[in-house]
Amino acid sequence: MTTGSPVDTAALAERLDAAARLARTVPGGTTGLTTTIEAYAVQDALIARRTARGERVTGFKLGFTSLAKMRQMGVSDLIHGRITDRMAIPDGATRDLSGLIHPRVEPEVAFLLGDTLEPGADPAAAVAAVAPALEVIDSRYDGFAFSLPEVIADNTSAAGYALGPWRTPGDLAALGNLGVLLELDGRPAQTGSTAAILGHPLRALTEAARLAGSLPAGTVVLAGAATAAVPLHPGTHVRATVASLGTVQFTTAPRTPEEPA
Repeated sequence: MTTGSPVDTAALAERLDAAARLARTVPGGTTGLTTTIEAYAVQDALIARRTARGERVTGFKLGFTSLAKMRQMGVSDLIHGRITDRMAIPDGATRDLSGLIHPRVEPEVAFLLGDTLEPGADPAAAVAAVAPALEVIDSRYDGFAFSLPEVIADNTSAAGYALGPWRTPGDLAALGNLGVLLELDGRPAQTGSTAAILGHPLRALTEAARLAGSLPAGTVVLAGAATAAVPLHPGTHVRATVASLGTVQFTTAPRTPEEPA
């Protein structure tokens, strides 16, 4: 496939899907993608392949909503992807990393919608609950190097997510500047604030509704990272704490003797 030629949407979706299933990388810059329209068409085809295998879409995620994340990945545009039931990591559970390539983890805020959220509507009115969250990302591109259309096609590097206990929303305005702490094995790895998420996590909901067209009741929305992502290794306990919301955590399985160090 050469740059400037028409992109074979189905073929690229199959290529990215195989990369995720087989934990192998695709060289960035080889996809032929030049526009976000093409990229979202590939993402749609990629998700269709997964749902055809029995996965169920459970939510919507935003990417590049924090300045730290934008700086880390060298992009500035807001993007979105989908999460599925098979990506879910139960709070406190153990997650095997052997099927991932070069995973990273980041702390987030998650919303559960109790009503359909339409573009332009008050996002607070649709929120049923809020929770601290951890997202595992794992780009299928070599070295986490990609163009903006390429990461969109790759479902914004989504690989897994864990949700802490849901809480009734209360005063959602108070979510605007809560302290966030990401710990690995009990040691601080990143600190930040929910203000890093577009200035206020509720703005992420507004953007999600605009990008999706509408979001139905029952949708989980990952609002975006509050800090830069950090590498995730086998045998690590990961915990995120969001002030006033609580904690969410999981442990990665130790490396097996057969796995390379």
